[in-house]
Amino acid sequence: MAAPNDEEGAVGPRCHHRSTAMLDVPFLPFCAFLGTLGLLCVAMVGTWCQHWRGGFSLDGSSRTFNWHPVLMVMGLVVLYGAAALVYRIPYTWSGPKLPWKVLHGSLALGAFVLTVLGLAAVFYFHNSQGTPNMYSLHSWMGLGTVLLFSCQWAAGFGAFLLPWAPSWLRALYKPIHVFFGSTILLLSVASCVSGINEKLFFSLKNGTMQYKLLPAEAVFANTLGLLILIFGVLVVAALARPSWKRPDSDSPDSRQ
Repeated sequence: MAAPNDEEGAVGPRCHHRSTAMLDVPFLPFCAFLGTLGLLCVAMVGTWCQHWRGGFSLDGSSRTFNWHPVLMVMGLVVLYGAAALVYRIPYTWSGPKLPWKVLHGSLALGAFVLTVLGLAAVFYFHNSQGTPNMYSLHSWMGLGTVLLFSCQWAAGFGAFLLPWAPSWLRALYKPIHVFFGSTILLLSVASCVSGINEKLFFSLKNGTMQYKLLPAEAVFANTLGLLILIFGVLVVAALARPSWKRPDSDSPDSRQ
């Protein structure tokens, strides 16, 4: 049998390269899509609590609880995801890193503040209604995520923003910081999804609104859970993509 000529032999690699290029999405359009998806998640959780769960208040009733899912999705998922992607923005790849470090830390701090307010809302609601705290898997997972988040922020602040940390310590801690950053986001998504499911089981009980009958609220909240999951997976995928990582540099500016 005759051997394939050069043109025929190059078809495979050429097609593979073309298909790879077709799958290569620029970061900024991807980031715009991700931002739209995050805003949609926040809008949907707010709509769910306003339309089906009675709205919002600070009187210790179930309307006080409604602040909990809104603040958790807004802080622990969407704003935290935005903080995680700061160093993937191409504009951050040149010049001093300090302004981007401050932005990254500020976004993470904002996410932490919203998360603490969300925890305060659910504890206030439980204590006002005489409901026990911290008995479900969702509550254990959520509080564990928040505690891990607080340790992550404090360690990152000490290692990367304070001037006393030596370069060898930063280099040693950096991969640990990156790993736990993705881990915390995945735990946040898992906590939010389990919390949505738990709330539906608690709320949809009467004969015409049982969860197993899949009423409109269940369809809406389940869709919200899927969108939160997709958001988290896409953020982790963006963090893992080699071509979107900030190039390492040994320049003094990059070590600032």
